[in-house]
Amino acid sequence: MLTRLSRPRALVLCALPVLALFGVAAFAPLPFTLAQPGSTANVLGNDHGTPVISIKGTPTRTTEGELRMTTIVATGPTADVGIGDVIDSWFRTDRAVLPRDSVYPTGGSEKEIEKHNLDDMVKSQDSAVDAALNYLGKKPGSVDVTLHLADVGGPSAGLFFALGIVDKLDGDGSGGDLTGGHTVAGTGTIQANGEVGAVGGVSLKTQAAHRDGATVFLVPKAECREAGAELPKGLRLIPVTTLKNAVSSLRALEQGHKVPSC
Repeated sequence: MLTRLSRPRALVLCALPVLALFGVAAFAPLPFTLAQPGSTANVLGNDHGTPVISIKGTPTRTTEGELRMTTIVATGPTADVGIGDVIDSWFRTDRAVLPRDSVYPTGGSEKEIEKHNLDDMVKSQDSAVDAALNYLGKKPGSVDVTLHLADVGGPSAGLFFALGIVDKLDGDGSGGDLTGGHTVAGTGTIQANGEVGAVGGVSLKTQAAHRDGATVFLVPKAECREAGAELPKGLRLIPVTTLKNAVSSLRALEQGHKVPSC
C-alpha cells in the first residue's frame, strides 16, 4: 500500500541524503591542492653564497637591477585537503585551489615527484643555456655556464635563467642593463630555440613578485588573462613568446619606447 507524503515531509526526506553527503565531504579528503605565492630569487645574484649564474670562457659584465624568477608553494601530493580548506581558499586572493593532478601530473610518492621536478629543473637549465647562447651567437664549446639554485624544482625558471645569461654577457646590447636598474620578475619555460611556454600559477606568482619589489612582470602570452586576474597595483604585465621578444621588450621599456601589454 502506497502512502502519500506531505510536501514538507517529502522535502525533509529528500534533503537527508544531501546533508549526509555534505557531512561526509566535510571530513573526507578531497583531490585538490592548495597553492600560495612562494619565494622569488634574483638570478643575477647569489643563492646561499654561490652565484646563481657562473660563466667562464668569455668576459662578463657587472649588472645592476634584479631579474627575479618566481615560484608557488603547494600542499604535498599526500596532504589531506578538506572542504573547509577549499571554501576558505576560494574566498582569498592569496590562495588557489587546484586539481591535484594538475600540480602533480606524474603521480608517485613525494620522493619520486621531487626527483621528477629536479630533473625538469636540470633540463630547463640546459635549455636556458642553449637558448641564451644561440640568441647571442656564441658556441657552447667556448663558453661554460653553470646554473645554481637550490630548493627549487620544475621548469618555470627557464626564461629568467636565459635572460640572466644574456644580461651578464651582453646587457641591453648598448652598454646598459636589461633591467634598466630596476627589479623585473616573471616566469616561463624555455626551449633551446628560445620559445617561451606557459607554466601555471601565474596569478600567485605576480603577488610574490610585487611582495619582493618588482614593478614589471614578464608572463607567457597565453597566460595574460590569468596573470591579470589578481594583479597587484603598480605591477606592469608584459607578454612574451620568445627570448628574443622578451629581450626586445625590456630594451624598449628601458629606452621609454612602446612596450606590448596584456
